[in-house]
Amino acid sequence: MRAIRLDHASAAFGLLFVMLLGSVTFGSPMAGAHAQSGGPTLVLRLATTTSTADTGLLSALLPDFERQCRCRVDVVAVGTGQALEIGRRGDADVLLVHQREAEDAFVAEGHATRRDDVMYNDFVIVGPAADPAGIGKAKLAVEAFRAIASASAQFASRGDKSGTQTKELGLWKAAGLSPTPEMRWYLSVGQGMGETLTFANERQAYALSDRATWLAMRAKLPGLRLLFGGDTLKANPDRDLRNDYGVIAVSPAKHPSANSALAARFVEWLLSKATQEKIGAFGVDRFGQPLFYPNAHRRPDNREAGQVMPATVR
Repeated sequence: MRAIRLDHASAAFGLLFVMLLGSVTFGSPMAGAHAQSGGPTLVLRLATTTSTADTGLLSALLPDFERQCRCRVDVVAVGTGQALEIGRRGDADVLLVHQREAEDAFVAEGHATRRDDVMYNDFVIVGPAADPAGIGKAKLAVEAFRAIASASAQFASRGDKSGTQTKELGLWKAAGLSPTPEMRWYLSVGQGMGETLTFANERQAYALSDRATWLAMRAKLPGLRLLFGGDTLKANPDRDLRNDYGVIAVSPAKHPSANSALAARFVEWLLSKATQEKIGAFGVDRFGQPLFYPNAHRRPDNREAGQVMPATVR
């Protein structure tokens, strides 16, 4: 597996650079065509949200797929909005993202023929231990957001068109507010989830985070506490904070360069019983709870054991 992280500020330059060096990340299905063994190396281009990389989920899962399919998965971890744009350009074979409305639009535009549920977790609000806005008393996330704005307490927004930022903006709207970077307390970071949490820790700011990334990083964030969302997904008082992830294979009819055969195998493998069980177990030993909850509506032809046939060179 090869991975690259692109923040919002460097995305345009970085994506151009990576595409020019196709063998690094955005190569054709024949990128890196000859391994040291002398055989061909298939490459699957996966564009995904930062939480799947920041938490270590992909590092735990992908080696099994690479072994079974005798391929390499090249990962670009960005905000969901950027991942969908990569798919729209045909620079990815498959997407693993979490912004349902935008995912459905991607399919409706003909860039894919279907979207499948994979897993879910939830969003939480973290902030300084002193909780100057008093959001720990809130019963719903919109109440917490109103309290933050009322106190003009610093809030770190990802500002990267990610699924998390989209959720954040929806909460502000539901709260009857529309903060902008011109407001000194509203800090648009333009970075991924991990970087935004690090920034919030340094600035003693509030932030909306997916629970998985928070749990994976909290040991490195001594200045922050989970202030709204409960200790587990089940304890979250706001059902509207559920966070669903979907997998989408890019349509070869729309994007002929897409490796549809390998992408289909990836989707089948990701939705299989064995991989779903691994997703459900990930994080339990370290945190006492899963970081992601499997949610695949499995296809009738999925193999129970989660095995996929080795891919062949097109």
